[in-house]
Amino acid sequence: MTSRRSQEKSYAEAAAAPPPKESASSDVTPAVPADVIYKLLGFTAAMVVGPIGMYFVTVNSGGMSFFHQTSNFSLFETLTRIASPTVAGITAAITANLVLFGYIYVAWLDDREEREAASKRNEKKAQ
Repeated sequence: MTSRRSQEKSYAEAAAAPPPKESASSDVTPAVPADVIYKLLGFTAAMVVGPIGMYFVTVNSGGMSFFHQTSNFSLFETLTRIASPTVAGITAAITANLVLFGYIYVAWLDDREEREAASKRNEKKAQ
């Protein structure tokens, strides 16, 4: 069973042919609005800098050692003691979760605004 070749151009002919003319009214709007990109960049920076910064701030400042004060140390000595890396890690994890929840909340607000705008447009079309 032989099949007849289609009348389409071969790859070499298609590559040598000039490209088809495109319409002059092409859509050049960005696929994602700029404010969405700025929010994403802001939360990305917060997700990188926030937890790492909180880790080192907690380790260097003494962190939760204030709550573990014993009678052997004065208040100043307790505040200047180095916190354990575990406490600093917990602080960094909490910070990362706060940034994540903040991102989800902002995205939820944006989505709600878009849904309300779409419902208003649909109401106007229905009238």
